[in-house]
Amino acid sequence: MAAMMLVPSPEQVAFAATLHDVLSAADVPAAADSWAAGDHDPGRRLWSRLADAGVTGLAVPVRWGGLAADPADLVIAGEELGHHAVPGPVAESLAAVPTLLAGLDQPGRWLPALAGGSLLGTLAAPPWLPYALDADAAGVVLLADRGVAGPARAGGMHVSLDRARRLFEVFPSGPPQACPAIGRALDLGALVCAAQLLGAARALLEAAVAHARTRVQFGGPIGRFQAVQHRLADVAVGLEFARPLLYAAAVTVTARDVSAAKVACSDAANRAARAALQVHGAIGYTREHGLGRLLTRVRALSLSWGTPAGHRARLMAELAEEGTCH
Repeated sequence: MAAMMLVPSPEQVAFAATLHDVLSAADVPAAADSWAAGDHDPGRRLWSRLADAGVTGLAVPVRWGGLAADPADLVIAGEELGHHAVPGPVAESLAAVPTLLAGLDQPGRWLPALAGGSLLGTLAAPPWLPYALDADAAGVVLLADRGVAGPARAGGMHVSLDRARRLFEVFPSGPPQACPAIGRALDLGALVCAAQLLGAARALLEAAVAHARTRVQFGGPIGRFQAVQHRLADVAVGLEFARPLLYAAAVTVTARDVSAAKVACSDAANRAARAALQVHGAIGYTREHGLGRLLTRVRALSLSWGTPAGHRARLMAELAEEGTCH
């Protein structure tokens, strides 16, 4: 697939449309509910469909059955999976774990299965990722810390803001290896996480606009009120501001650009969450309403793969270093 500059290529637009159709045809909310309850079978069937669409092999080298695709294609996939709130270790399995495994001994032990979708991967990488997401569903669990990485085993589970995100402590289960790919793996994971946030924000805006058109108060739809229109317009502007930063980071994958994208997408998604909740009123708080799944996903993702404060600090450090170099 071609690299993406400021706008997706026609091939990438078609790829996104294919993923949208695949996920729209699947019962993603039901799979997420089962995943939250510890039943991974519906989610695995969903991931199998993603594998058929080529998603699971994007970051896997060709020699191990993958596509060795450009990071831009990971962004396309991450945004669509975020738009549908797909359960599972998306950024971990699609981006970070394949990148780490390619730099470790015996990558052929896991990479073909990752590419084929029969295996999910996850990792912990303190301080960005103190816990491994969905380690109970992953066939390969890694621990990356201080320049080394190696296999790990799952320990106790921690409660997440998002019931479909099951967090586990992990402990080394084998000798760690020096791994120069850790930095790139973490940046790719953060990039895909940012893309998920942008996709979730888009879904929240769509839900809020649809509700504003159909919810009637005082004899007409609430969307006719300027206060509602302005709030939704602010969300749309935030999305349009974040998107070029995300696309630029997909081209460079530098620490500065990835952090800028993560901050912008987190801000845009949190703004979309607040607006959607206000437009929906009290029903937005109920667990039964689909909006709640997106609200908790945004909150959890904004704190994962580096908090906004952490990425702002890294961005400022990178800018300061660039300033001293010139």
